[in-house]
Amino acid sequence: MTASPSTIVPSTQDGGHILLRWLREMRDEHPVWRDQYGTWHVFRHSDVVRVISDPHLFSSDRGRTMPVGQQFSAGNVLRTDPPRHTALRRLISAAFSPTVVTGLASRMTEMAHELLDATGGATEFDLVSTLTYPLPAMVIAELLGLPASDLGLFQHWVDRALDVKQGDPTDSQLNQKLDEVTKDLIAYMFKHCTDRRAHPRQDLISTLTTVQADGQGLTDEEVVNFSVLLLIAGHISATGLLGNTLVCLDEYPQVWTELRADRSLVPAALEEVLRYRSSVTQTFRVTTAATKLGGHVIPANAPVTIWLLSANRDEREFPDPDHFDIHRSPNHHLAFGHGIHFCIGQLLARLEGKVVLNVLLDRYAEIRLNPALPSEFYDRNIIAILTARNIPVIVRPTW
Repeated sequence: MTASPSTIVPSTQDGGHILLRWLREMRDEHPVWRDQYGTWHVFRHSDVVRVISDPHLFSSDRGRTMPVGQQFSAGNVLRTDPPRHTALRRLISAAFSPTVVTGLASRMTEMAHELLDATGGATEFDLVSTLTYPLPAMVIAELLGLPASDLGLFQHWVDRALDVKQGDPTDSQLNQKLDEVTKDLIAYMFKHCTDRRAHPRQDLISTLTTVQADGQGLTDEEVVNFSVLLLIAGHISATGLLGNTLVCLDEYPQVWTELRADRSLVPAALEEVLRYRSSVTQTFRVTTAATKLGGHVIPANAPVTIWLLSANRDEREFPDPDHFDIHRSPNHHLAFGHGIHFCIGQLLARLEGKVVLNVLLDRYAEIRLNPALPSEFYDRNIIAILTARNIPVIVRPTW
């Protein structure tokens, strides 16, 4: 296939097989490419690093080129540039600290066992609905201080966000659709924020409402939008990492045996999952001035799609990139971004991955995808993910 400006980005419904082949072809033939919507795409690792390392030339404020909605307003660190981004990140990091996150490990372990216990010892079940979808929602709800009885609501809101399809990324209707599906969640968070201002508790929302740095704090809108971002993006990224881990281990079953023999390999295995099957496939920027990249001049105020998944499979950076190797070193993957926008929730996602993988290794001598019930993957949507809606598995318990 020879790519051209009319080439359509492949679907992800087959689990990414066609997309990964297309990305390799684009890295080789059209490393910087303008699509039919006028959006520029960047595919190679070195170019991706350059773009996401330069917030002055490649802005995260999509409002520069299109009307934006509630999801792209105050408090969304993904869509904010310096100097406000610097202040926001300092405040949020003070509340959402490594100590707070790592303190959740034992509770995460309890939750994972409770969810798997609920299968009643079944040897066949759907891993997503049983564990990898509900667990991140439970963890984030407990972290924020939201009632466990509202978990069904959270999952409903996340489901609606996942169903917003990606078309023309410059189409303002995409933001309107996302606003529509999240308006109830935003209203819900505002109620909790207002309550914590008046009645602080020992939870993250309370801490966000009271945190101070250099005499500055967060507004209600900033607290709400970060909480919404954490619930949606944090939920999806953790669910994707957990599900993709099982997809990788099924493709390379010998790794399961290695991990059972040596649990110290778990962190490196998760890093390779993040590289090999990056659940967040893309991120986005807007140029602030004309710039040359990959032999092309990208004009000012042009939308740019940065392919994290492609960068993480770039043979110019990773030897034998299409091989899953938990001993890969170094492993400079970009699954959580790079630079000032390096994912603020990455520690939480990595901890969930470590906890869940260890729990599965404790409970099961073997876990494989069920060949009679193939997984269904999400199609391309506004959140740009590569993960499964369901992962039917067959397990062999250790007891």
